[in-house]
Amino acid sequence: MTTYNRINENRDERRVTVARVYDAPADLLFAAHTTPEHYLHWYGPRDWPATRVEMDFRVGGHILFALTGPDGVEGPPFGGTYLEIEPNRKIVYNNGFLNSDQDKMIVTILFDELHGKTTVTVITDFTSEAMWLEHVDGGIATGMASIADRLSDYVEVLLSR
Repeated sequence: MTTYNRINENRDERRVTVARVYDAPADLLFAAHTTPEHYLHWYGPRDWPATRVEMDFRVGGHILFALTGPDGVEGPPFGGTYLEIEPNRKIVYNNGFLNSDQDKMIVTILFDELHGKTTVTVITDFTSEAMWLEHVDGGIATGMASIADRLSDYVEVLLSR
């Protein structure tokens, strides 16, 4: 069983945070973030799932996503470079559309386990207020919450194996 998402949009810090508690160990949740095969099962909002994931999971390695909408058309790819990895505790990477010269946001994913339950906190930091506003107005928090819901469903599948 998981608890519902906690969402915080902080304009002063140009940050969006989504956290959720999963009834699963940190190593399982961390593993779900380490391979394309896992990501394809849960990444992306329900109506815009990931249909392409490429990754070289190491500091300095790359990550690339493409989501496909309800019309079946793949959206523009986005991703970046892994900046920090602490097994079962933390992943940090930069992220942005690959066909753009815009600055990239920084995504930090924290895995905090206590008594067999793990809080996964996804913190997205934006380089400017304009970038923050664009993403908040575009519904980033709702999308991130939908992704957390899909991860919850996938965790149940992994736990049942």
